[in-house]
Amino acid sequence: MTEPDPIPANTAVAEAPALVSSDGVLVRIRSRLTEFTGALQRVAEQVLTDPAAAARATIVELAERSGTSPATVTRFCRALGFDGYADLRLSIASETGRASRQSGWTVDIGREIQPDDPLDRVLHQIMAADTRALADTSALLDLKAVERAADAIAASSRVDIYGISGSALVGAEMQLCLHRIGLAAWSWTDVHNGLASAALLRPGDVALAVSHTGQTRETIEMLAEAGSSGATTIALTSFPRSPLAEVADIVLVHAMQATTFRPDALSGRHPQLVVLDLLYIAVAQRTHDRAHAAFQATARAVAGHWAAREEP
Repeated sequence: MTEPDPIPANTAVAEAPALVSSDGVLVRIRSRLTEFTGALQRVAEQVLTDPAAAARATIVELAERSGTSPATVTRFCRALGFDGYADLRLSIASETGRASRQSGWTVDIGREIQPDDPLDRVLHQIMAADTRALADTSALLDLKAVERAADAIAASSRVDIYGISGSALVGAEMQLCLHRIGLAAWSWTDVHNGLASAALLRPGDVALAVSHTGQTRETIEMLAEAGSSGATTIALTSFPRSPLAEVADIVLVHAMQATTFRPDALSGRHPQLVVLDLLYIAVAQRTHDRAHAAFQATARAVAGHWAAREEP
């Protein structure tokens, strides 16, 4: 067993007790993972890798598996707002048990996908992970924040959307949805073009940035530039205390559940799309007459390119 790592001066936030909320404990651990460093992060990763095993383990066993000490595990519990390890174990056991009862897809969550696994097992693992991520996103998402974001977009004259790599694909989907209902929206994936566009935004405009980690420097720069121009800024991320969230007026939080061979950005794709789908529908509700007319017009415009269907 190794001794706990020294606590750096900049980890005071992670050590400060937080009130236990109604959100699932695993969701809270994932959302705060980047705050923990050293030994505390190893405990968090061990819990997330196999929650069911963590619920059964003693404090000494969890410390050994994470390469830390019982004192570190205790500090980890208090950082999450629990009085001690017994409360953390009970919370994890309750959450994993509830999930298993609610969905058969959750049976294998936490199991690594092996190179020789048959495709049916891989499919179950992916479905289990995505089902859990969507459920966690529903628990995490602040609907009041979604409403504020929808109000801002519906009233805006222009929307900029920023994203890099995998997040760019998600942003492009949102841009197409907004454009289809008559809102002027642009999706920027190049930081130079994005910064230039952000500099031209004005109060009343909206900028939306997508980043799973919330640490992509280019995305942060573009959103910060938009904010300095007076635009309302919105961040979609898995980490509510990330640098991207810090520069946003409105933060929309989604969850993700990693699986083997699947990068985090890909694991977070479906939850991101669900949040943006909800935001898009909320905008369409607020601009119903204009959105309906625009949707009908755009549907007619492309109808000639649909393959003709023969009547039976």
